[in-house]
Amino acid sequence: MRKALLFVVVAAVSALPAAAQQDIQYSMYMMSPLYYNPGYAGVEGVTKITAMHRSQWVNYGTNFDGRGGAPTTQLLSISAPILRIRSGVGIHLLNDNLGPNLNNIQAQAAYAYHLAIGESKLSFGIRAGIHSQSINKRKYRANDNPDPIIEGMEESQIRPDISGGVFYRAEKYFAGVSFTHLTKAEFDWGADPLKNALEPHMFVTAGYDYEFNYDLIITFSALFKSNTGNFKGSSVEASAIGVYRDKYWGGLSYRQGDAGIAILGISLLKDNSLRIGYAFDYTYKGADAKTPMSHEVLLSYSLPAGGGEGKKVIRTPRFRHE
Repeated sequence: MRKALLFVVVAAVSALPAAAQQDIQYSMYMMSPLYYNPGYAGVEGVTKITAMHRSQWVNYGTNFDGRGGAPTTQLLSISAPILRIRSGVGIHLLNDNLGPNLNNIQAQAAYAYHLAIGESKLSFGIRAGIHSQSINKRKYRANDNPDPIIEGMEESQIRPDISGGVFYRAEKYFAGVSFTHLTKAEFDWGADPLKNALEPHMFVTAGYDYEFNYDLIITFSALFKSNTGNFKGSSVEASAIGVYRDKYWGGLSYRQGDAGIAILGISLLKDNSLRIGYAFDYTYKGADAKTPMSHEVLLSYSLPAGGGEGKKVIRTPRFRHE
């Protein structure tokens, strides 16, 4: 009975923050495409550093002691081109804290080969690294104390993780598809009944840059995500982000069956290379089981473009490509 109860608890925590979804959830997904698709590495033609923090369901508390229940996530990614061999590289570091019990850490590197198709790019990418899960067994409350199952659990495990993706970028539109957790890494914390696997997930992105006038460009984009095993827990996010004079940006986004989102941002420095963004989520579904508000912040910096091979760099609000 104790094994069964503990398995249910671990499985439920592992499923947060959305049904059947194990990968992280960011409202500003359009600002961190490298995490979702390794084929994006180096596509912009400049080295770009991006840091993001998300606080989900702010002030949510566990029903046991009212503390430590709200998920928080931090992401640091770096994308850089290798122009001489028509390639790009990237890395990302992720810390995903799912309440008081479970923590995910990723450290992964990506490589992408860029194939020129006229003025566009078709990029094929692969990503490999480690995925670590840690469980705080001291947070569990057993009927029998000490409980041999809990006492015998390992508190952390590390597994290899591989993902792949394809990304296409033209002057005014883009699209990509990627598949994560191809190794189906399993975590059991030293107890076979607790076995929990990372299920492969599929991410499909698409977007279009609409030039409303000389000063304003509106980017319409969408993200589809799903468990590839049975497509349960599939969801769609759609957004419209306007960029005014390459400096001020903001818009609205919608996450199917979950939340409405407002996004604001500003680009600083002489070449607008430093970007600061903020997203506010208001959850309209399942609010009785969680708090309605989530917050997200973004900080990114693009290094000045080098001389490379002397090719002209085309700049759009979010992408720079040759």
